[in-house]
Amino acid sequence: MSSDDISVVLSDDRPPVDTLAVGVSEYGLAGLTAVDYLADQHSMREVGHLRTPGPPFITPFENGTPRHHTRLYVDEAASFAVLVGERFVPPAQAVSLAEAIVTAGQKLDASNMTMLTGVPIAHGPDDHAPFYIATPAYQETYLDDTAIRPMGNGFLDGLSAELVTRGIDESFPTGVFTTPTHPQAPDAAAAIRLLTALKETHAIQIDTGPLEAFAANIEAHYQALAERLDAADTDLLPDDRMYM
Repeated sequence: MSSDDISVVLSDDRPPVDTLAVGVSEYGLAGLTAVDYLADQHSMREVGHLRTPGPPFITPFENGTPRHHTRLYVDEAASFAVLVGERFVPPAQAVSLAEAIVTAGQKLDASNMTMLTGVPIAHGPDDHAPFYIATPAYQETYLDDTAIRPMGNGFLDGLSAELVTRGIDESFPTGVFTTPTHPQAPDAAAAIRLLTALKETHAIQIDTGPLEAFAANIEAHYQALAERLDAADTDLLPDDRMYM
């Protein structure tokens, strides 16, 4: 194994699944928030992880307990799995990571793959919706009877580009659901839009109520912060003494 290889570590008692959804640490954290929420709300079982070489070297922890940064969870009853990637993906490692994710999907017997991701583009309120970029096989199976709109002309890069390219070359149904995201992370509202698209296309039961409440709290927090900053800027303005 070369220094660039990423190893896939899976438990022997992993069940087969139909769908694999992928979310990693990117701008706005929308995709990561979405898959992490799925793993938590569905009480999904962790069945493995990816071991990646090279920087950035991180080991997340919570309440003093460490965990692998890129983990695989399954919901056997619903026949779907999620990959939760808390580590930022360096561009130079997108190829090897995509290969490892495809390998993990094959070992789980997944028949399709969906990446959930946000995109930092200028947008208006009408663009607060999910869009897709997907292989023809994915479109025919999951999108033809939905109202989800295709993303206009452009290009993918990084991990999403590598996964979709493999889907084209191997005739494996692969799709990307994307939505405009804001710089304040996590963009929970964008995560909800991505989950809504996954729910509509894959008949997965997803209760987004708790995430909607979380998104409202985040919006209120940033609104209050913006108001305090505006007030502070006003207080710092010098008095106009021109006519004194």
